[in-house]
Amino acid sequence: MGEKFAELKYQPGFGNHFSSEAISGALPPDQNSPLVCPHGLYAEQISGTSFTSPRKLNQRSWLYRIKPSVTHEPFKPRVPSHKKLVSEFDASNSRTNPTQLRWRPEDVPDSPTDFIDGLYTICGAGSSFLRHGFAIHMYTANKGMKDSAFCNADGDFLLVPQTGRLWIETECGRLLVSPGEIAVIPQGFRFSIDLPDGKSRGYVAEIYGAHFQLPDLGPIGANGLAAPRDFLAPTAWFEEGLRPDYTIVQKFGGELFTAKQDFSPFNVVAWHGNYVPYKYDLHKFCPYNTVLVDHGDPSVNTVLTAPTDKPGVALLDFVIFPPRWLVAEHTFRPPYYHRNCMSEFMGLIYGAYEAKADGFLPGGASLHSCMTPHGPDTTTYEATIARVNAMAPSKLTGTMAFMFESALIPRVCHWALESPFLDHDYYQCWIGLKSHFSRIGLNETKVEQTEEKKGASE
Repeated sequence: MGEKFAELKYQPGFGNHFSSEAISGALPPDQNSPLVCPHGLYAEQISGTSFTSPRKLNQRSWLYRIKPSVTHEPFKPRVPSHKKLVSEFDASNSRTNPTQLRWRPEDVPDSPTDFIDGLYTICGAGSSFLRHGFAIHMYTANKGMKDSAFCNADGDFLLVPQTGRLWIETECGRLLVSPGEIAVIPQGFRFSIDLPDGKSRGYVAEIYGAHFQLPDLGPIGANGLAAPRDFLAPTAWFEEGLRPDYTIVQKFGGELFTAKQDFSPFNVVAWHGNYVPYKYDLHKFCPYNTVLVDHGDPSVNTVLTAPTDKPGVALLDFVIFPPRWLVAEHTFRPPYYHRNCMSEFMGLIYGAYEAKADGFLPGGASLHSCMTPHGPDTTTYEATIARVNAMAPSKLTGTMAFMFESALIPRVCHWALESPFLDHDYYQCWIGLKSHFSRIGLNETKVEQTEEKKGASE
């Protein structure tokens, strides 16, 4: 597999119209669908938006392949079925719960488990059928997908590996994604995941009816946060020859279906377009922070956003908390105590999170739903105010936390609430917060104010 890694080449850019061919001359030079394509290939378009979407939002790619993707047997419900994937959230599969929730890292199973079988939904809102909503999943896996590919017809996947690299083969080419990097697989693309390190665990955000885009920078200006040139799309690569009993696993309405075919779906010799899988290295993010007083809002650390029709309101934001300098004066530097109209799901890739001294572990997760109070734990608060006279600039290092934030109120899956990894004592991290309120000096202050008023009247 080392040779495969060495062969990898990427195309930089976000939202670009890319062109790539594994064999020179495989792309038709003057049109998308000629009568006969070069090298006898089939032309096939994949549309990520409606034909009539505004041009600035329209996403589609043309794939030139050895055999078209339609060449397969009928889909049948997968046996055994997958009981822990949800794409339409209601009382039958999930519950509302305003309590602060936290999960410890789930162990990677000992029994052979690939990415599909290791994927399970934690929470979400809306419906893939109605093309509006999101789902948050986690996965644990210890083997690659053999002679099979996954296709998510419900929405886009944003993959966040926490441990173990992902080797992702897609119809547009190959991606190697390490912890500290992310990958986005748009709706409808077929892909297969192998595990070079043997075991992997991570997080997945799924959005219905929208695609991720870069956030507007507003008064920040033209530069900063995630730079478009740091996003990497694959280059064309293909497999040919017979692959008897190759299986396409399609997620459709939250259910899994399978279809057999006798060739690899990764038979695309050339392609062009702006609808494409991609990866991004979170370490290249350029954070912005307050340089005088107060703790900035976390939205300033947004990597990608999936907007709603309401300006400034996200179906899902992907926000990170990377290494950075803390320099604010006379300021409580950890995140402030908060009640939010948005709902916040947090994960930790490595290191420690600045607002939680204990209990929030790499591979774990927390959920603070709409208007549920949250903030630094007791240990963090007391340690911070104890340094009131020693607040020199300091640098957060060795950490990478993230947040999926949504305007929709999530329902939590039954199995997530019944999980042995649910931390039932999470609330205890705030119970120790004590009152620091004091009336000492209050009477003296009132006397001084009275004397000042008397002097002014005279």
